[in-house]
Amino acid sequence: MKEILLLGAGKSSTSLIKYLSDNSTHEGWNITVGDASIEVAKEKIKGLKNVKAIEFNVNDLNLRQCEISKADIIISMLPPDLHYFVAEDCLRYRRNMVTASYVSDKINSLNDKAVDAGIILLNEMGLDPGIDHLSAMKIINEIKEKGGIIQSFKSFTGGLVAPEYNDNPWGYKFTWNPRNVILAGQGTAKYIENNEYRYIPYNRLYEQIEIIDVHGIGAFEGYANRDSLAYRMHYGLEKVPTILRGTLRTIGYCKSWNALVKLGLTDDTYIIEDSEHLTYRDLIKAYLPAFNGNQDIISAFAAFINENVDSEVMNKIKWLGLFSDEKINLPKATPAFILQNLLERKWILKPGDKDMIVMQHTFEYILDGETKKLNSSLVVKGDDEKYTAMAKTVGLPLGIATKLILNGKISRKGVQIPVFEEIYLPALEELKSYGITFHEDSIV
Repeated sequence: MKEILLLGAGKSSTSLIKYLSDNSTHEGWNITVGDASIEVAKEKIKGLKNVKAIEFNVNDLNLRQCEISKADIIISMLPPDLHYFVAEDCLRYRRNMVTASYVSDKINSLNDKAVDAGIILLNEMGLDPGIDHLSAMKIINEIKEKGGIIQSFKSFTGGLVAPEYNDNPWGYKFTWNPRNVILAGQGTAKYIENNEYRYIPYNRLYEQIEIIDVHGIGAFEGYANRDSLAYRMHYGLEKVPTILRGTLRTIGYCKSWNALVKLGLTDDTYIIEDSEHLTYRDLIKAYLPAFNGNQDIISAFAAFINENVDSEVMNKIKWLGLFSDEKINLPKATPAFILQNLLERKWILKPGDKDMIVMQHTFEYILDGETKKLNSSLVVKGDDEKYTAMAKTVGLPLGIATKLILNGKISRKGVQIPVFEEIYLPALEELKSYGITFHEDSIV
C-alpha cells in the first residue's frame, strides 16, 4: 500500500480528498488528512474509505517529520509560506511533494537538492496556477508544431458565483481562502504588450481593466495578475510581443473594490487601535480625511471616492454594512482582517448555492503568412456549497498529479511546474472525465 499525506483540509480540499478515496482501492492507497483542526479534517473525510484524519501542527517538528517520513508522497494545501518547511522534510526523507501554490523563491532554491535527492517538488498544480498551464501549453505546442509564431498570449481566470445563485450586488461569494481574496493584487502587476514592458501598481490595478467576452457565459472584467513576465520562459515564449495573465470578476466589481482599496481597508500591515470597541461607522469615519462630525458619513464617503450617494458603487458599499453601528468585536485587528471578517458573513455560499470557474486563453499567431486568433475557454459549475467548482478545479489536478507520480509516469525531478507533455497530456485527458473541458473557437 502507498501512503499519501495531505496537509490542510480547507475549502478547496473536498474534491481532492474524494478523488483520492475513490481511487484508493484500485491504486492501493491509504490517505491521511492532517489539519490544525481535527474536527475540520474529520468532517472532510466523513463517509469516505481508506482515509483517516489527524490533528496536524506544521510547527511541531517531531510530528511533522514523523508523518512525512511515513508517507510516500505529500500534498501540501497549507498556506503558501508553510510549504518550505514541508519541502525541507521531503528532502530529508526523499519524499515527493505536490502543491497548488506559486513557486516561491525559497522553494525554488531547493531545486538542486531535490534533483540530488531524486524527488520532484511539483508546484502550481491547481487551477490558476495549474489548469491554466496545462491547457495553455497544449495549445502553444500545437501552434508551434504547425509552424505558427505566437504574437500574443492572454489568459484570464475567475472564481465566481454561478449566475443563477448570484443574489448579492457584488456578484461574488467566497469559494477559496478569503484572506487571499482580500489581499489579491497587492504589489505591482507586470506584463509585456507590443514588446513594451508594462507595470500597474496596486493603487491603479482595479482601474486598469479590460472587458473579456467568454464563450457561452458573457462578459467579465479582467485585471492583470502578479508577474506575467516570469512565464515567458516557462511557456517557451521568450520573444512573444504580448503576454498577460489576469483575474476575472463580474462587471462592476473592480470599481467598487477599488473604493475599499482607496480608503485603505485592504491593508494588512498595521493594527487598528481599540478595534474591538469600534463600530464599522467609527472605522470608516477614522479613514475619511477632515471628517466633520456633523457630516453624513455616507455623503462624506461618496465625496471621497467621487461617487453619487445612490451610485452602483455606493450601493455595494452600503450593502456590506460599513456605515452601520454594529461593533467590530475583533481585538488587535488589521484593516484587512476586519474587512475579511465582515465579508465572510456577507459573501458566504448558502446551502445549495453553486459557484463557477471561468477561464479563457486568447492566442494570436502568424501561420502561413496569415494572422490568426484562437480563444480557448472553460466554464465549470460546482455541485453545491461543499463540492464547489473551485474545489474541483484546484483539487482534481493535485489528485491526478499524485497518481501520475506514484505510478512512475512523471520522470522529472527537482522543482517543477506542469508545463511538460508528460504532465499536461494525461492530466487534461483525465480532467475531461470530470467535465473540465475547454471550448476552442478560431476567430477570423
